[in-house]
Amino acid sequence: MIEVRGISKRYGDLQAVDNLSITIEKGHIFGLLGPNGAGKSTTISMMCGLINPDQGQVLLNGNAPGLKETKHKIGLIPQSIALYEELTALDNLSFFADLYGLPSDLKAERMEWSLQFVGLQDRAKDTVGEYSGGMKRRLNLAASLLHDPEFIFMDEPTAGVDPQSRNKLFESVFELKALGKTIIYTTHYMEEAEKLCDRVGVVDKGQLLALGTVDELIEQHGGESSVHIQSEQGAETFMTANPVNDLMTRLKGLTTVENLSLQRPNLETVFLNLTGKQLRD
Repeated sequence: MIEVRGISKRYGDLQAVDNLSITIEKGHIFGLLGPNGAGKSTTISMMCGLINPDQGQVLLNGNAPGLKETKHKIGLIPQSIALYEELTALDNLSFFADLYGLPSDLKAERMEWSLQFVGLQDRAKDTVGEYSGGMKRRLNLAASLLHDPEFIFMDEPTAGVDPQSRNKLFESVFELKALGKTIIYTTHYMEEAEKLCDRVGVVDKGQLLALGTVDELIEQHGGESSVHIQSEQGAETFMTANPVNDLMTRLKGLTTVENLSLQRPNLETVFLNLTGKQLRD
């Protein structure tokens, strides 16, 4: 379990994170969503022990993330790709395995497993500079898994990747969950969170605005559905909280329906309702 208890972080006049509290159950995929500058990466950094909160506390299975024994349980896939492009995939993994302090007999086994897990075993001897963006993202993931971490933090892991690599990353996330890993996943892509996450937290200006399953958030913050009917009486579009009942009522008096569409709120609707539609640069 991960417990985030009232953490805050300020940089000068900027309150990056403001009294944020979250509990994440073991074996869950937790999505952390928010606009640019909402405090997601700062929150991840405090949860990983990379930076200390000004106030509050983070506990991973009851221990602080900065402790040596806790660090060995953490895997981090940073937003920026952290690889040496002049080295091969094998050389990169060997370097990171040494940083993790893996013994030589386990090192080769974990390197082979990690490469197979992300589907890069056939390109293991190629230099990373020859890789596509998606391949680099997958190797980034492989490097974070070498020491078999219990907690895996993924900070926008699909940014700038091709559809095939994106799908492979999704499969990897589900496989990690099946292995009992606890995953914290930040993304700007709402459909990713809808597909992957057991629970979702929406943050903005460093504060937690909403927390729950996707269905709970849609019910609480999604608003009404939009219904469009094209019939012999013309076109009608209306908003409703009970689309099925209201639609059946309107259809009773119609002879011919040429077109009918129903648009229900989704996680993107929730996100915009909570954080607004103003551009964030």
